[in-house]
Amino acid sequence: MSEIRYVRGDATVPSVKGVKIIAHVCNDIGGWGKGFVLALSRRWPEPEAAYRAWHRDRAANDFGLGAVQLVHAERYVWVANMIGQRGVRTGSKGVPVRYEAVDTALDRLAGHALELGASVHMPRIGCGLAGGTWSRVEPLVENRLVGRGIPVTVYDHG
Repeated sequence: MSEIRYVRGDATVPSVKGVKIIAHVCNDIGGWGKGFVLALSRRWPEPEAAYRAWHRDRAANDFGLGAVQLVHAERYVWVANMIGQRGVRTGSKGVPVRYEAVDTALDRLAGHALELGASVHMPRIGCGLAGGTWSRVEPLVENRLVGRGIPVTVYDHG
């Protein structure tokens, strides 16, 4: 079994050949404007526009914790908007990340990656503004993606 590859760099610029999916965690309240999404929006307008439309029309679609929206950003690049956090602030109910939702989203992401023959690229999802810990997220990535033969690269910025 392979393992997660860790590199320093920008997850929005994966330097491998073939089809790539850039995966990240979104909140369940339609907010897009802080953290990794800013880097995505600087490169492509489509992921943000698709996420906002998905949230706006949520009464008629699958928007919610654990859902994944795959957005075609350019020829060999897709962005996976994964709903893995409840709200945006740490409060009485703890941090916003919902590990079960991240796990469900990663399982759905694996299906897309296998279908497209894609590698997956991500920052340490759920560990920035969502408040999660990599020690809880990493095994989910290993189980849902790496364990199914999907190449995964995690990017540490700077």
